[in-house]
Amino acid sequence: MARSPQAVADHYKRRALGDVILTALKAAGKDIEHLTPDDLAPVDEFHSGGRNATVRLAQLSQIRNGERVLDVGCGIGGPSRYLASQLGCQVTGLDFTAEFVAPAEMLARRTRLADKVAYRQGDALDLPFPDGSFDVVWSQNAAMNIADRDRLYSEMRRVLTPAGRLALQEIAAGPAGEPFYPTPWATDKSISFLSTPQSTRAALERIGFRVLVWQDTTEEALQQQTARTKAIETGSLPPLGLHILIGEAFPTVTKNMLRNLQEERLKLFNAVLQRV
Repeated sequence: MARSPQAVADHYKRRALGDVILTALKAAGKDIEHLTPDDLAPVDEFHSGGRNATVRLAQLSQIRNGERVLDVGCGIGGPSRYLASQLGCQVTGLDFTAEFVAPAEMLARRTRLADKVAYRQGDALDLPFPDGSFDVVWSQNAAMNIADRDRLYSEMRRVLTPAGRLALQEIAAGPAGEPFYPTPWATDKSISFLSTPQSTRAALERIGFRVLVWQDTTEEALQQQTARTKAIETGSLPPLGLHILIGEAFPTVTKNMLRNLQEERLKLFNAVLQRV
């Protein structure tokens, strides 16, 4: 079953998301005229593990000053701004959801990083870039809405330079069956396409990648969801957080994610691969 592009876009759509984020930043005591990537970290890292996961994947992939990075499924741009500000690389972010691209551009301007990061709307299955355009392709928690993984990974390989690196953070299918929905990426299974870690690795190797690092991060994700569930139950969610992006479904999504991880319906991993 192929994904419905409009159904995926609708799932992530939030009205006036940029204004909502700025209001939350003010409530958290931030000066929205002088923002830093660290100010935004609680809300703009829309993936498991947040900023800590981005830092770890950057270290694993050994991104260097001056490298050209493509962030596939960039969301509102947290990882791209971190990579540009801390590692000195030039980052292009691509996301299917227009409602993410506009806030990403706005936040890049407000963090004075518009000269180092650029964002555009586009399809990961038809990357709008020439062959060999990037030294690193980066993607965190973006493949769950994509059924055609072979085409996704082939496109990622195509835009990499020879011996370029692919840095992935993925949510994968666990051994205990279908996850409970809604999740952060899907209201139901109609737009959710999970592969096991083993089948993902096999596909990547078949398409022309060599594994450099493969790291299971499921336990860390379980700890994170446990902490989020406790914060919801005690009414102690901070002004800034992923609840702003997920919206009113956040308590249900968090509960489901905790159960999915506890029951091994989901697995998480990091991977760094090299084009061969």
